[in-house]
Amino acid sequence: MKAIIKSRVANLHAEPNSKSELIDEGLYGMVVEIVEQRENWLYVQTPYRYKGFCKASDLLFDTPKANAWQDEANYVILQGFADVLQEPKIQSTKLETLVRGSIIQVLQNENLNEGWAMIQLATGEVGYTRKQWIRAKIKENHLSEDDFRDQVVQTALSYLTTPYRWGGKSPLGIDCSGLCSMAYMLNGVVIYRDASIVDGFPIEEIGIEHIRKGDLLYFPGHIAMYMGDDLYVHSSLGGNEVSINSLNKEHPHYRDDLATTITAVGSIFPAK
Repeated sequence: MKAIIKSRVANLHAEPNSKSELIDEGLYGMVVEIVEQRENWLYVQTPYRYKGFCKASDLLFDTPKANAWQDEANYVILQGFADVLQEPKIQSTKLETLVRGSIIQVLQNENLNEGWAMIQLATGEVGYTRKQWIRAKIKENHLSEDDFRDQVVQTALSYLTTPYRWGGKSPLGIDCSGLCSMAYMLNGVVIYRDASIVDGFPIEEIGIEHIRKGDLLYFPGHIAMYMGDDLYVHSSLGGNEVSINSLNKEHPHYRDDLATTITAVGSIFPAK
């Protein structure tokens, strides 16, 4: 059984109550597997094999529609926040506001002004958003290694100053593994959601001497993305937001608590 997330951001909790730990967030348009139902809560599994309890009201519970949506909704929101309007003009009434990473379906309309895209929401509503705010989902990475590394870092940097939120995964608030996993996911690569290297996902451990831009730094309970030149971007509870720090003791943004506690370095590319 499958369902589509129909809320802007759907909380995934450790237990079937809203006071339990927030362990993840599902973004609009994501299709999830239904594992179990408990009254008004559903235990779901995400496409990246993460499980949690979600309110039934956040889901469109319809397996045939979810299957069709998986095939037809091939675009993703890139803008931090994107309004979906009833008409293709800025004065129009808003249908929904979606966040970066939300999944939508694009409809063809040859008469539409080139600056706008006609889209369909998971609920079936049709609206309009700016074409520059969306992009076709990347299903396979066809970039060169260097270009991919540049792109995944730029994606992570697009979240700079986003507030830290435990379990968060959107521009409204994001945690350390949410940042790294979203940066990779938006570039067509699904990595593990937590701050660890897990079998069955593409990140493999490499020696720190081989680290390059776009690789991941692991610390006890924390993860960051290496940018090159001893810099890394991360969402830090201690820093309250997505920020840049350095492994270099001479740098003004050096953090000794992290630089001295690296437990692993991970990459999707073989070490060179």
